[in-house]
Amino acid sequence: MIAAIKPAGTNTRGLLAYLYGRGTHDEHFDPHIVAGFAMLGMPDPGRDENATLTELGCYLDEPVSLRNSEFGKLVTDHVWHCPVRAAPEDRYLSDTEWAEIAQRIVQAAGIAPAGDDLACRWIAVRHADDHIHILATTVREDGRRPKLHDSGIRVGDACRAIEKDYGLRRLKKGDRTGARRPTQAEMHKAERLGWEQPSPEWLQDRIRAAIPHVTNAEEFITYLEAGGIEVQVRRGPSGDLLGYAVGRPGDVNEAGEQIYHPGSKISPDLSLPKIKARLESSRPEEHPTARRNHPNTPWHQATDALDTLHTDLADDTHAQAHITALGELLEATAQKAPANLHAELQAASKAFARAQRSQIRAEDRAAHALRSAARDIVHTATGPDGSALAALIAALVWAAIVAGRWHEAKNHAHQADAARQAVQHLQTAADRALAPTLAELTARPPKEEARRVLASDVRAAVPDHAERILADPAWPALATVLADAEARGHQPHQLLKEAAAQRELTTARQPARVLITRIQHTGRNPAPNRRAEAARLQSTMAGSTPAQQTGIGRIPAVTSSPTEQQHRQRR
Repeated sequence: MIAAIKPAGTNTRGLLAYLYGRGTHDEHFDPHIVAGFAMLGMPDPGRDENATLTELGCYLDEPVSLRNSEFGKLVTDHVWHCPVRAAPEDRYLSDTEWAEIAQRIVQAAGIAPAGDDLACRWIAVRHADDHIHILATTVREDGRRPKLHDSGIRVGDACRAIEKDYGLRRLKKGDRTGARRPTQAEMHKAERLGWEQPSPEWLQDRIRAAIPHVTNAEEFITYLEAGGIEVQVRRGPSGDLLGYAVGRPGDVNEAGEQIYHPGSKISPDLSLPKIKARLESSRPEEHPTARRNHPNTPWHQATDALDTLHTDLADDTHAQAHITALGELLEATAQKAPANLHAELQAASKAFARAQRSQIRAEDRAAHALRSAARDIVHTATGPDGSALAALIAALVWAAIVAGRWHEAKNHAHQADAARQAVQHLQTAADRALAPTLAELTARPPKEEARRVLASDVRAAVPDHAERILADPAWPALATVLADAEARGHQPHQLLKEAAAQRELTTARQPARVLITRIQHTGRNPAPNRRAEAARLQSTMAGSTPAQQTGIGRIPAVTSSPTEQQHRQRR
């Protein structure tokens, strides 16, 4: 059950006209009052043809008019409006049940506390099967204003109790970190203008898309303006940026003036102070161009940064920072991924936005590596090769699973659900990203004898999951990956153990695919030749002074492990 308290209004008669009207698509039928304040003595305009909306409006407004006549300062924001809607799958509720629900809602809100004979005047009008509208005038019979601070939280708690008591669909408790829902006026305006999204949603997507591209608040404002977004800034006497609001081009009011939305009203984590904390908390670092010259590509570096995510969630403030930065990395990946993956990755990023924020304060400096990886990706001029992208998306799947588990452990219901939604989109993208690589690997399987030996490696390295891995349709491709890695000097047995330790396989839908992406990532370079390296160091030491050859400078003899000897014999 959803109770959505609307912004305070000024026109009681106007709201009554809507409640008793036919609706925009004739969806209102049989409007009538199901409940009201104790002294409601007016006839119902929905059931009495002699009753008028004007008379009912004046009756509800009487305490307001009396106060306005006694005090110099007029009350104009006195119309409290709260639609209360049941879920589509909920059973039909009778008028009596809706009346009881309305009474509980106004009590929780502070409109009409239980046993208060001087409370505000209110009515509940039902004009459809699945919802009612509660209208109240927020001046009490004694002329005082009701205490409505945090009424939304109290009403939400009342709705959760009502769902339990009436056997209705149980919704998750809010935590005041959700983005503001578009108003009906904003949704109707978007429909009228042919926009796919209402302005607040459209602006939120573009603000989040901008964050990985910038390193400070001034760059952030400039980037938004360069993207065609109308930006209004507030500065202090020193010129420091204090706040911002954004507007969608073409979104104007009746006077033709641009409509602006403060970032904090679009979403709690998009206020200027929170964006500045995320952007300006990183350690001094190389320029992105310098980092792009690193032997590993930004895509590989991002996967490396994700590898430690599960160990970075022990501290709550660090965990929240890493989950926030994970959302930025998701957005960056979606922006630079190939067209066939863009829609799923963008949907994952949008779903995960709800998982990025909670009531826990983030220690943003802790997520430096993830945030740098996101910036490197959006600044790179080239897209990833297939295996690098597949490895990154597979790592993102696991990271979103880990984030969702952390939220579940903290009882963050909305965030955990958002993470699960993101995982579904990421898994679809991961399957698509890996498909070309699987086809190429499957087309050149190792010889049967080599596959038998590699299967033995699987049984020895990951015995608990070996049969699932060997029964996976992707096993022939995994065998090819292991053979390729062995040819580069790696030990298949060790690669399998490391990959299984990095990402638990119990919840993996297709464990062989998970291992393919992990092993392709970790085994992509030739294994270092420890004997050759030791010989090089011995040669270097031979030319040094005797004093330099003492102590820790001595090079220990390098011996082969039994596993290495076995693999040399195999080759």
